[in-house]
Amino acid sequence: MTTPDWLALRGGELKLGSDGRTWYFIVGGQPQYSLVTVPTGGRFGCTIRQTINGKRIASAGVHASAEDAIRAGLEDLRKELGWG
Repeated sequence: MTTPDWLALRGGELKLGSDGRTWYFIVGGQPQYSLVTVPTGGRFGCTIRQTINGKRIASAGVHASAEDAIRAGLEDLRKELGWG
């Protein structure tokens, strides 16, 4: 998975955590959000949390693959942040 252009344009990046399933949304060298795939009835969802306080960001979609779930979670996060 690569860093989306809209995140890279803001100096951010996406990195996979050491557990192999948590992706970190990094801005200014600091992880701001974590995105983790979760199983949902043979498919995948995405849980998004702000790393500093554990606040959840809504992401309700269900997807065929873990990669699709992370992509959708990133899109939900982009909208939440108002980054058009």
